[in-house]
Amino acid sequence: MSIEKLNPFFAPSYENFPKGRTIGLVVLRTSLSELILRTEGTGEPMCREFVQAGQQDKQVVQRLVMTKRKQVAPERRKGREYLRAYDLLRLNKEGVACALNTNAPCEMCVDCFLYGFAAGGGGAQKSRIWTEDAFSILTAADTLSDRTINAIFENGTMRDEKGNPSTALNTSEYIKPGVHFLDIVTLKDVTIDEFRYIVGNILLTSRYGAVSSRVGRMENQVLGIFGGIAELPSSLELVKAVHDQFMTSNKPLEHPLDNGELIEVTHTVISSWINRRGISVKLSDEELEMTIADVDRHWSDAERERFLKRMDASYEPFRQVSEKKSKSKKKETVEAGN
Repeated sequence: MSIEKLNPFFAPSYENFPKGRTIGLVVLRTSLSELILRTEGTGEPMCREFVQAGQQDKQVVQRLVMTKRKQVAPERRKGREYLRAYDLLRLNKEGVACALNTNAPCEMCVDCFLYGFAAGGGGAQKSRIWTEDAFSILTAADTLSDRTINAIFENGTMRDEKGNPSTALNTSEYIKPGVHFLDIVTLKDVTIDEFRYIVGNILLTSRYGAVSSRVGRMENQVLGIFGGIAELPSSLELVKAVHDQFMTSNKPLEHPLDNGELIEVTHTVISSWINRRGISVKLSDEELEMTIADVDRHWSDAERERFLKRMDASYEPFRQVSEKKSKSKKKETVEAGN
């Protein structure tokens, strides 16, 4: 048993109305290079919030925040790369290929059906991937540093032809390599292929935040998969519980935090979640490995095109219904005009 253990929580096919099937993912996101997570322009501080350190430890600390949009946007774009490669992004009503942030989605591609859309004409599809802010384990004071950016002349140095030094362009905050964020991702009424697509997007995405062509490398690991009729505890609850567990076991909470120790402590915390109201299934470590292997196989070069086209074809019955409704509305409009 591996991915089949989640069958009761998979939708047999796409449906318009929710039926309470919920799959929860526990995701560890680790920076592998300098990382910039902010909501404003250059020079603005990193996203951060004051929260309690733990559930038992009541002291207030400032933690870094990886906002939900900073997570979903690059993962969504990663999936769209492959949909575009296999010509699976459809044309919108203006005859232009579906694109993000254009107020004119096609409303019929895999990305629109899964991640949702809001069209200016009134159409909308709610996302079935629920995300929330991810919080750093360590405090902002432990994980931030400053970087001064200098102008480099064309000769490759910071001095011009006359020997005059360049001036600093600006000083900007950045998140250090090796910083850990714990995150909860909730999937609502997804099919088994949609599950593979979403998890694949998470595992394949490696760049986040600003200036991602230069910095922003991250590694994502799925540490737990649950099934039930309710959401898992929040990302903040998980971070607080992990903090308390470190304090209880007298393990050092300092940067750089040992990756293996963090994973061990996180597994200890989430092992009891099977007893929470609405959570009925937790994949074992072996089942989790087999499930990730199943996802990797479907995203392999040999299977990827067939997998994505099969998932795209699964929405065809709904597309046909939508087209009939659209034609019917046009006919009513014409008749009303006559």
